[in-house]
Amino acid sequence: MTKQKKSKVFNIILWIFQALLAVTFIWGGGMKLFQPNDLPWLWVNENPELVTVSGVFDLLAGFGLTLPSLLRIQPKMTIYAAYGTIALMISASIFHIIRGEGNQIGFNIFILISAIFIAWGRLKKAPIEPKK
Repeated sequence: MTKQKKSKVFNIILWIFQALLAVTFIWGGGMKLFQPNDLPWLWVNENPELVTVSGVFDLLAGFGLTLPSLLRIQPKMTIYAAYGTIALMISASIFHIIRGEGNQIGFNIFILISAIFIAWGRLKKAPIEPKK
């Protein structure tokens, strides 16, 4: 495979990760903001303010991971959104470990690794140039 084809394949893989994370975060954020009583987690009823705050952060992550790159308007913001996602997943993991729910952080770890991959990929391997 030529270097150009490898670059295209890598770019497509990054877009898949970005889209999957965006859908996950937009869905999760929407649920936390608009249907918090339907969520199955115990901490939701114990911390309603945290549900709202995390819902807002989830929506910001979802839109931030895709829109800047997609629109090619300040595409570096996608990298910053990935950094924010990394911080959010580390915080969520710590929160669950403190609550004795360490067995439930597998999803957080997957999202964390995916966000690291997106940040690295968009910074080093397949950056997106802004629209001129």
